Amino acid sequence: MSTARFANEPAAAMPERDTWLSRYGQSLRFALHVITHPFDGFWDLIHEKRGTMAAAHTFLFLFLLTRVLKLICTNFQFISAPIQHINLFEEAASLLLPFLVLCVANWAMTTLFEGKGRFRDIYMAMCYALVPYSLIQLPMILVSNGLTYEEGSIYTVMLSLSVIWCMFLVFVGLMEIHDYGPGKTFIFIIVTIVGACVILFLMLVFFSLLSDAVAFFVSFYREIVFRLN
Repeated sequence: MSTARFANEPAAAMPERDTWLSRYGQSLRFALHVITHPFDGFWDLIHEKRGTMAAAHTFLFLFLLTRVLKLICTNFQFISAPIQHINLFEEAASLLLPFLVLCVANWAMTTLFEGKGRFRDIYMAMCYALVPYSLIQLPMILVSNGLTYEEGSIYTVMLSLSVIWCMFLVFVGLMEIHDYGPGKTFIFIIVTIVGACVILFLMLVFFSLLSDAVAFFVSFYREIVFRLN
């Protein structure tokens, strides 16, 4: 009896795994609908549960990966980055930290502006809004190595298109999540940016004070050890 029970457990676990993978794949494909039909897409993404956090993490990772590959692999005619001095983790963190702070600031400001979005919804929408960045700029990394300097306008236009597309998706995504009008959404985004700057400033002050405190206690400890010896 026990042997039969253990033999049946993997078979029972397989449908659950297939369901998760199927939902993950559907949420990845749904990103194409979101970026081409943002008004309906973001509404369904949040309210109809068409998105997943796993897909959101994937898109954020691709965004960071695209940035790193862009610095390393883009034709030197179109980007001036000292490759020998680039720290990949620092480059990724320089985008990840502001992104997360913006999500936190946006969520924090919902109380003042009576927004309806949760932090999970805001994070997911912002990650889905990053899809055009990777979708356009990853291929353009390869294309840049086949372009001459005179043809660089094509490269610049495509990069600008990806950024503008992402900004538009962020605007629509926040508008749909919080159920705002365009005017209130615009003001809300400005307040969010200000709030994010305040959070970053407070973080810098905190870590600066922490660093000074650690340095003081280290020097104090060394002084005591020196006098005791």
